[in-house]
Formats: sequence, C-alpha cells, structure tokens
Amino acid sequence: MSESKHKRSAQKGVLQKALRMLEKYPLCDSCLGRQFALLGHGFENNERGSAIKLALTLEAHAQAIAEKKQGRKILKALAINGFSNPAKEILEKLDQHVETGDFSTCFLCQDKLVILDQLAEKAAVLLSQYEFNSFLVGVELPLKVGELEDEFRAEFNVDQAESLRKEFARTVGKRIGARTGKEVDFKRPEIVVLLEPFSEVVRLQVNPLFVSGRYKKLVRSIPQSKWYCSECWGRGCEKCNWTGKMYPESVQEIVEKPLLEATSGLSASFHASGREDIDARMLGNGRPFVIEVTTPKKRFLDLEELQRAVNVHGSGKVEVSGLKVANRDTIRRLKGGESKQKEYRLLVEFENKITVKDLRFLEENLTNIIIKQSTPVRVLHRRADLIREKYIYDVDVKKLSPKKAEMKLRCQGGLYVKELVTGDEGRTVPSVSGLLKNKAKPMELDVLNVIMED
Repeated sequence: MSESKHKRSAQKGVLQKALRMLEKYPLCDSCLGRQFALLGHGFENNERGSAIKLALTLEAHAQAIAEKKQGRKILKALAINGFSNPAKEILEKLDQHVETGDFSTCFLCQDKLVILDQLAEKAAVLLSQYEFNSFLVGVELPLKVGELEDEFRAEFNVDQAESLRKEFARTVGKRIGARTGKEVDFKRPEIVVLLEPFSEVVRLQVNPLFVSGRYKKLVRSIPQSKWYCSECWGRGCEKCNWTGKMYPESVQEIVEKPLLEATSGLSASFHASGREDIDARMLGNGRPFVIEVTTPKKRFLDLEELQRAVNVHGSGKVEVSGLKVANRDTIRRLKGGESKQKEYRLLVEFENKITVKDLRFLEENLTNIIIKQSTPVRVLHRRADLIREKYIYDVDVKKLSPKKAEMKLRCQGGLYVKELVTGDEGRTVPSVSGLLKNKAKPMELDVLNVIMED
C-alpha cells in the first residue's frame, strides 16, 4: 500500500470509529476528541472532536446530495448525538426535521466539561486567600463514571485516548494558571486543588511549609517539645494547674509561636536531630531542627525578621539561627543524622575523692571504645528494652575539686551520657562509676555540638 493510501485508510479508520460511537451515544466535542487524544499535537480535545464531526458532516452531506440514504442517517446521528447545529441545518434544508428527544447531555461527561471556567474561577477565589508559587489539580470522579468510561473504551477498542480525569485536571489547571499566574508542579506543589466536577465542588489541600534552622537552649528545665500532662493528656486538671502541660513552655512552643503568627498557619510540628534532656542545655552551634507548619496562608517570609522575632520571644532561653525554607526531605535527612557525632560537657560528682591518675585512667579506658547500653531504667516506660552499642571517639577529664570533675566527650549520637557516668545499675558497660569503682553522678550536662551537615 502506498503512503498516501495508508494515510487515507488511517483517516477513514478514525472517522468510521467516531461515527460508530456517535451512532450509539451522545458525545460532546471534548469527549469525542478525547478518544483520539494521542493523534495530532497542539490541539485540545474539543478541537479534535469538532474537526471529526465537521469531517463527518461534509462527507454525509455529499452522500445526501448524491441521494444516498446513509448520508441522511449520518447527519441525523450528528445532529442528535453529536449536538451538531451544522448537521441539523443541512437536514432542515433537505426538508427533514430533526427531533433531538431526550439526548441532551453527553453520555460520558454529562456536560460537565462545559463548566471548566466556573470550576477554575471557584478555585481561583479559594486560592486568593493563600500565598503560593506552585499548585496541582487533583480530580475525584464518581466510581460509576470511571467504570462507564472503561466500558466505553472496551466497546470501541479505544487505545489512543486521554482519561476524563486527566482532561479535567489538565484543562482546569491551565485556566487556574492563567488566572493566578502560578505554575503547575507535579512533584512538590504547595497547594493541591481538588475538583469534584460532577458535584461541582472545589476544595484545597494546602501542603505544609517547612522551615529549618538550629536552636540553642540556654537554660535548663525546658523540654524540647510540648510535654502533655500525664494525668489528663492535655485536657487540663489539678495536677497540671489546668494547663494540660507538665511544663509551662518548651523549645517547640517558643520557636513556633512567631512562625505561626507570620504564616497564619493552623498548627505546627517540631522535628529535631535527637533531643537533650530537660535539665541539659544545648549550646555551641545549636541542634538542627525543622518546623512543619500546617495549612499556612502565608509562605513568602522574611526569614531574617522571623529569626529576630523568635529570638526576641525566646530571649535568654532559646535562640535560633540559619533559618531557611526546607522540605520534607530535610526531615528525613535530619532523622537520618541522629546517629552522627555529638559533643558533651558534664560536671560529675564522685562519692569518694578522685586523683589525677584516676582521671587519666578514665580517658584511656573511655577513648575509642564501644559502649554497650541497655535501655536506661528512667526511659523504660516509653522505650523498648534493647541493648545499644555506641562509639566514644574522645574523652577529656579535668579535676575541679577533690570530688568533682569536668568531663568532655565526643561520641556517636544516641549515647545515654548520664548512664555512662552512673552505670545505671550495670546496664551501661563500661561506665565512669564502674571503671573507678567510685560511685559517680552527673550534676550538669551541656550539649556542645551536634556534628552533621545542615
């Protein structure tokens, strides 16, 4: 077969298949054109459908002029099921009146593809309440609509189509973009516009805003995150003085308050690379953290001003630095970095007097070794009883008085430092108490550094 004959055959195949569809079902331009969406480039489906109907109308008119009954039959199908005014006008000129009957809506989309502008306008009004750079359109269709479309494709052996869901998402997305000047982002949209075209409902799913940085905790007795009352779990009772909390404030609350005010967000979650005890300070460069703000209305933040606001709010207690916009991957890296190296400083008090020789012995026996720790007794109520192995890279001990010493160490993250001192009733081996056979207890603990890539 020559190339020209092959093209004519392919063209005829498209028209014949389209005609069979229209002879059985009422189809709007978009739904007809969508069945051949992979053919041709730079056309919208309604343009394809209109062109197919026009081609069929011209061919049918030629047949009708030639007194072929098939021509009038095709024109009638186009007028009734194709909603074609040109076909209807031709039939009327041929003195054949056409009754459209009950077939006034498209079989597949039920004429919902004609309300794309209304859906886009509804979405634009909702989006106007939020700051954002990117969006994505999601479409929810009734189950029966999807099943009907699948059955239709199977009946006519359709293999070049676009789904109705995709057409709604694509075409409404273009209209929203034109109205807002924002771009579609398929990977990390800041807002997802959820359409329910058949009920004409438009909703927004506002994705979280992530802000990362490092915090220093300059005082003791403040927990890292909000600590709900163990008696009422946040409801308020006599034990917690009706606050619902065990402690009046936390690093999380101090940091998140200015951020929620700046973003008009609903709530916030606090993620950090590990945590220090309530009675420990976090010094040095600070601990890496990420604040996740739920449903933020504002995303275009002056981070320098926000950092200033947080530090004023937490003056003398909590200080943040290096604030920047992050994403969910930052949280994964943050959690993955919890086992990185950390540096600590402890004030240790002994039951009996210590000597410089004792301290050199500690340095020699706690440097470049693996510590085996069973879950400490103090946290057994909330953590599984496991044996953990953590590495100590370096230890430096300085005598302060006959029974006190300052110990600095660099170790693998996750080491229970207080239990390294006490031995925790033999659950940590080796330990300061065990090595010197001199009962020791930590008096003060500071985290000096969390060593990981930001």
